[in-house]
Amino acid sequence: MNKVAVIGAGQMGSGIAQVVAQAGIPVLLSDVSIALATNARDRIAKGLARLVQKEKITADDAAATVARITPVGDYAPLAEADLIIEAATEREEIKQRIFAAAGEVLAPHAILASNTSSIPITRMAAVVPDPARFIGVHFFNPVPLMKLVELIPGLATAPATIAAVRTLAERLGKEVVLSQDEPGFIVNRILVPMLNEAAFVLGSGTASIADIDKGVKLGLNHPMGPFELADFIGLDTCLEIIRVILATTGDSKYRPAPLLVKYVEAGWLGRKSGRGFYDYAGDVPVPTR
Repeated sequence: MNKVAVIGAGQMGSGIAQVVAQAGIPVLLSDVSIALATNARDRIAKGLARLVQKEKITADDAAATVARITPVGDYAPLAEADLIIEAATEREEIKQRIFAAAGEVLAPHAILASNTSSIPITRMAAVVPDPARFIGVHFFNPVPLMKLVELIPGLATAPATIAAVRTLAERLGKEVVLSQDEPGFIVNRILVPMLNEAAFVLGSGTASIADIDKGVKLGLNHPMGPFELADFIGLDTCLEIIRVILATTGDSKYRPAPLLVKYVEAGWLGRKSGRGFYDYAGDVPVPTR
């Protein structure tokens, strides 16, 4: 692939753009305005500068990576891309609007992909120009550090599409797992119900946030407790994923924990809002319960 476009210049989209550019591939980084896309490129540059200071990469490599990222504020330039990756928020109606707009400029040979973490690929393929050239490619946060990519073909996804995106992911230094188009795919089908169950355990008064996190870290040898991880992911994202799994499976065991819903309704979304299951106002996060 000679050029990749990323739609959505938030944390995930910026991370995807960075790793693609670091692999030597030019990237078009798109958002609703060129200012937002430019700000995202500037954040990438600052992050790479810190790596230069730590002698993780050279200054020349950092400069070359940033130079490969072109901010854009509309979809017309995306006609140049061999692959367009949607990395917007985990709301199906937003993603569908993006696919419809991107489909109008998608090159005849190009692939359209979604970085969705849970929404069915086959269902979203209904609004793309060619479902054979549509696939789920789920990166994990933070993208530059996490080695895994889930590939999720829809019912109509062509084998050549799977092969091309797998080749790209491996070129980026990622390990690839192939998932069928089932709710939550592999990782989130296992992970998010666990985070949701932790909220049920907390809400029932079984234990405190600190003790639940400590118990999981030491008892299961996880690097982060469920509440630390949920705050890192974003409680709104966790809630959207568990709702998608519930709606798609119809299985009541995936009903959202009332406490998780309450935190999201309060705007306590985790690290990105400064407060979630922990309060991040001080130097050390403090449990909110």
